[in-house]
Order: sequence, then structure tokens, then C-alpha cells
Amino acid sequence: MTFSIAALCPRTGQIGIAATTAAQSVGKLACHALPGVGAFASQARLNPYLAYDGLRLLQRGATAEVALARVLASDPEQQERQVGVIDRHGNIAAFTGAENIPWAGHVAGRLFVTQGNRLAGPQVLQSVVESMQGTEHLELAERLVLALGAGADAGGDVEGERSINVMVFADEEYPLCDIRIDDHDEPLIELERLFALYREEILPVVLGLPKRTEIAEPR
Repeated sequence: MTFSIAALCPRTGQIGIAATTAAQSVGKLACHALPGVGAFASQARLNPYLAYDGLRLLQRGATAEVALARVLASDPEQQERQVGVIDRHGNIAAFTGAENIPWAGHVAGRLFVTQGNRLAGPQVLQSVVESMQGTEHLELAERLVLALGAGADAGGDVEGERSINVMVFADEEYPLCDIRIDDHDEPLIELERLFALYREEILPVVLGLPKRTEIAEPR
């Protein structure tokens, strides 16, 4: 019911996660990331604890592959899950359970992984891959926006799209970009509008926010 992208920018080290689905509020339960740690997409029959626990493992130094294997081992219904992971070093891991709604699968690229279920076909993820590979010169948030559009144009979710999340972290604990469309008849069109607004009005504000190096943590 979802296709998503977990990515690391090769130029800036930014970490991002993006997804779209026919259901509402994809960003609340499917998209998870921590700055300097990694990103987890947890989808299909949702189990958010795969991402919560997986990110803790990444924080403690596990690689993407090890973290994914450990969280899946604790889930008795893993064949209904789909997960994509990237860690801060660019290591990638993904899993598509045998009981996912077809078409389902995942594809890894250079510093990103994309996965989806209930898709129009493998061409959806291939279009995402081609978009990500052709846009490395752009900022990560824009790459994710374009890649979601490419996947949707290739057929996307067979039930269409209603919600979207594009979230990117740089060096700070707060996100550099967090665009959420929880329910919309034309979410890809709305994403283009909100991304333009973000770039022109929101990003300059975020770049001017206090930095952790300027703010001492309370003792």
C-alpha cells in the first residue's frame, strides 16, 4: 500500500526518508529517521516498533543489516512487513515479506533504498531509482520529492495516493525539512506547492534556528 525511499546524501551527509500511500497519514507511522543515525521505512502491515527499535540499534553502532535482522527476528509476523533501512555510513538493508500485497519488492541504489507493495509493477521502483540516480547534484529533499513523483507517474500504488511525507535531517536534532500531507485528493500536486513554499519561506527560517553548538544542554 506504500512506496518509500530511505537515503543518505553523498555530498552533505543529510539523511532522508519519504513515502506515499493510498492510506492517510503515512508520515506518522511509516517514516522514521534520526540525524547522524539513519532512516527506517516500516510499512505494509505496520509495526512501528521495527523502526523505533531499529534506530536504537543503529544509535548503538549496529549496521543497517544487523539492525534489520535483529528487529525482524523479534517479530512473529515478519512476512507481513516491509522495511527499508539506511545507516549513517550509507549501509543499506531491506526486507519484503512473502505475504505483502503484490506487486511488492525493494531495490537498492547508491546510498538509497526504495521499497513498495501493492504497486502497479516493478517499473514504479525502477522509476524511483532512475530519478534518484539522476539527481545527485540536487539537495536531498528535492531529490525525494522528484523521486516520489517519478514513482507515482509510473503507476504508484494501484489504489492511488492520499498521503505523503518527505523528511530530511542535517546536523541538528530538528528536521531540515518535514513536509506532511495527511489526506489529500491530489497529494503529489500539493507536495509540489508545499515544497516550493518550504524552499522559499520555511528553509531560510530553519537555517537561522539555534544550533546545538550554540545551545548548551541542561545539566
